[in-house]
This record gives sequence, C-alpha cells and structure tokens, in this order.
Amino acid sequence: MFRPKPTSRFIYFSLTILLLLGFFTSILASDPITNENGDEDSEDIEELLALDEEVEQEEESGSGSSSSSSVRYSEAEVLSKAQRIVLELNGDNTKRVIDDNEFVLVLGYAPWCPRSAELMPQFAEAATLLKDLRSPLLMTKLDADRYPKAASLLQIKGFPTLLLFVNGSSQAYTGGFSAEEIVIWARKKTGVPVIRINLVTEAEEFLKKYHTFVIGFFEKFEGSDYEEFVKAATADNELQFIEVSNIGVAKVLFPQMKATNNFLGIVKSEPERYTAYEGTTFETEKLLQFFDYNKFPLVTKLTEINSARVYSSPIKLQVIVFAGEDDFEKILGPLQDVARKFKSKIMFMYIDITDENLAKPFLTLYGLEESKNTVVTAFDNKISAKFLLEADLTPTNIQDFCSRLLHGTLAPYFKSQPIPDIKDATIQSIVGKTFDALVLNSPKNVLLEVFTPWCINCETTTKQVEKLAKHFKGSDLIFGRFDAATNEHPKLQVSDYPTLLLYRAGEKANPIKLSTKSSLKDLAGSINKHLKARDKVARDEL
Repeated sequence: MFRPKPTSRFIYFSLTILLLLGFFTSILASDPITNENGDEDSEDIEELLALDEEVEQEEESGSGSSSSSSVRYSEAEVLSKAQRIVLELNGDNTKRVIDDNEFVLVLGYAPWCPRSAELMPQFAEAATLLKDLRSPLLMTKLDADRYPKAASLLQIKGFPTLLLFVNGSSQAYTGGFSAEEIVIWARKKTGVPVIRINLVTEAEEFLKKYHTFVIGFFEKFEGSDYEEFVKAATADNELQFIEVSNIGVAKVLFPQMKATNNFLGIVKSEPERYTAYEGTTFETEKLLQFFDYNKFPLVTKLTEINSARVYSSPIKLQVIVFAGEDDFEKILGPLQDVARKFKSKIMFMYIDITDENLAKPFLTLYGLEESKNTVVTAFDNKISAKFLLEADLTPTNIQDFCSRLLHGTLAPYFKSQPIPDIKDATIQSIVGKTFDALVLNSPKNVLLEVFTPWCINCETTTKQVEKLAKHFKGSDLIFGRFDAATNEHPKLQVSDYPTLLLYRAGEKANPIKLSTKSSLKDLAGSINKHLKARDKVARDEL
C-alpha cells in the first residue's frame, strides 16, 4: 500500500520514534508461544481502556482553574495508551477476535518493512482518535511475518496491508494513510459518513482537528439534493463530510459562502483554501467528480504512502517538480500561482530529488537520474508522453510550458546521450539525437543493433554484429548500435533486446527485423538476400 503524509509533524516526531522503538522491542522480546489465556485478550484490553478513562476523569476533577496546574499527558503516556488501544493479534486469537467483533480493522505488517514502519505511528494515532470518538471499530495489528498462518487466514499477502472485517467478512482498505485519513475512512465504513455541526463552538473545534473537508449547507436535512449529498459522502473514501443548516455556523467553516438554499464546497489547508461547487444540480456522480478534481492541494508532495491516491486522479496531465527541500521552498509560491491558473486541468506534484525510491525511477526516464539540480517535467497519461522543461526555471517559462502541455503543442521529450565522435568507426554509435541523420535520412543501407547494458543475450549478438561489420566492410551497408537504456526515438519502438533491424535505402519506414538466434552464416545470407547485393559472398568464407 503506495499510497506518510505527516500529521502534526513536530508534535508527533518524538512520539513516532518512541512508538517504533517500543514496537520493535516488543517483537524481539516476545516468543511465539501458545496463549493459554487467549479468551482473556479482549477483557484485558477493556480493563486497560477503562483504567485510562478513570485516570482521565480523576485528572479532570482534580485540575484547578489555573492553566499552570492543569494535567497534560506526557508523550510517553500517549504512547502507552496508543499501544494498548491497538490489539496485537497472534496465531491463537486472530480468528476469535474477527468473529467476536462487528468491526475490526487489521494492519498486517512485517518488522523489517520500511512502509510498515512509516504507517505504524499513523495507525496508532488513528486508533487513539477513534477511541476518543467512541467508535465501535476495534483496531488490531498482526505481525504477518511471525504468524504466517494467521496472515494466510486473513489473506494478507503483502506489507503493509489494511483490511476491514465487518461481521467476519473482509473488505480492502481504500482510504488514505495519514491518521486523519484512516479515521475518516473508518468512520464512514462503520456508519458515520457525515458529521452534523449545529453550533459555532462546534465548528471552531472541528477546524482544529480537520484540515480538508467537504461542507454541505441545507436549510432542511431532507429532499433530493440532501439525499445525493449523503450518497456522495458514503461513496467517497477520503474526505470528511459535514452538514450544517445554520448560516452563521456555515460561514465559520466556509467564510466565502454566499446565502443560498443549498450549498456545497471543499475546504483545504493551503492558499487555495475554499472551492465552491458550481453545478446547477446535486447528483452523486457530479459531486464525486467535483471532489476528484479539487481535493488535492495546488502542489501535492508525492510520497510512497499517497502515490496510489495521486495516480488514481482523473486529471491526466501532470507537472512534476524534482528539487531539494530548500530549493523547492524558494519556488513554491510562484509555482502555486502558476498551478492556480491550471486548477483541475493539470495536477502539480513535487518529489524530493534526494528520495531515490521515488525520484530516481522518474528521472531515469529522462536520463537525468544523477541530477542534483531542480528539474521540471510533465506527463500526458492519455497518450503516454513525457516532457521536459529545458528553459530557465522562471515563472513565465513554467507557465508557458504548462500552457503548451494543456493545448497539446508541447514537443515530447526523448532522452539521448551526447553526440559521440564516430570518425572511422566500423560500427557507429547512434544516439537519440543522431537517429534521424544516420539512420532514417541516410541514403545508405543500415543494420542497427538495439541493445541495453542489462541484456543477458546482447553480448552474443554484439560479437556477431562485429564480425558481420568486418565482413561487409567496403559495401554500402552501414552498421550501428543503439543503447535503448539511455536513448529514445519516436520511430524506434522496441521491447525485446537484442533486436536487429535492417533499414534498406529508400524503405526506411519499414525496417526488417532479423533473427538474433540465427547463425552468423544465416544472418549474412539474410542480409544479402534482402539487399540483393551485386557481389554475392559465399557462405563458406565465413
């Protein structure tokens, strides 16, 4: 699961470290022994949670009016509470816990999995929030690496995996992976798709907890528009929905709201904070489409945790900026100004260029995997084309780049090595930039070997091509090699390596594919046959 958006980054940093250390210590210290008191698991958890509530009540009743005397949880206490709320499953209690509870959310993890380690603190924080909201959902975790039979029973096949069990039946988790997003998804799946807010004080408290949400204003919570709103809230898996009927409360949550019978808008924690729905009718599909096109920030930071959500966006035009954190902060403001002009038409993303897991695969597509400087790229997923901003990184150039991307006038980018010195070479090294001149526009016949450095069988073919080049030396046949790992050309579409292509003079649009499994003699004979050479070379000479 691709798809951590940090929540309360500075407040929870220490909590995250402590949680991970405590989590791994418990894994190493415990032994996979049979639980003789398995039936007491749920009772133990309930007793501990009851103890938490008693302590909270005592502290609240004993606290004075002075803020200096108020009791506040330490991070260690919060950590201890979170660890107790998340029930640890094992080989003995897994089936019983699933069968005995109406709602169970299971996190299947492995101690050695980096993504599991990233998700664990978010999951624990979500468990704490859900408990405070008195959710009926039981939050559990299973070390699937240590208890493979239990993992197999739950059909956990990868790490991390989140599964919701409702009365024993499982369904895949489809929400986000921050604590807030887990809470939203869990509440919707356990019967709370919409939160109703009646008072200004409730609205003010809500704003302290939620950063992104959908607001629906209705004079009465009835009618077709309201029913479509609730349907959309139930169908959406990522956003928190709230409903209000008091105009004063609504304007606390959405200050730009205009007085109207029914109103819907989305609120985000960024400069482009408020977006109103401008449709004339409330229809579930239209509302969901509005959310899909407007739920992301002007510029989204791509992480392994949120990547699946980002990739599922219906916006097929993407501009991706690769930069170090300091460099990105310098251009974020101007970039947001540009993004605002292409809102809901182009998705703007940022990837930390030092994050090899995310940045390198993208940059390799451009031959820029070693780049340390800021790079601006684009993708059109409708036609599988990629683009590169090669001009200076000014707001004007970025806006022009985006405008041409939107209107389909931007030239696709094909990577190429620098043009090599090929004087007197028996076999010419052909790169993306020289493919037209040396192959397609050349008046001579060309035999092209297409290879990649990681190709296992390419070395054998290369040796054959070298012998063929010596054999045909002095003829009108030119030999070339094309490294497909570092070079591209729109008219060279090859998926198997090695590949041998014979481009005959006057027929360059239809190259002939030669068998790389043929013997040297058969290759030479095939070349002669296709070229209809004047001087026929006897096969025995080879």
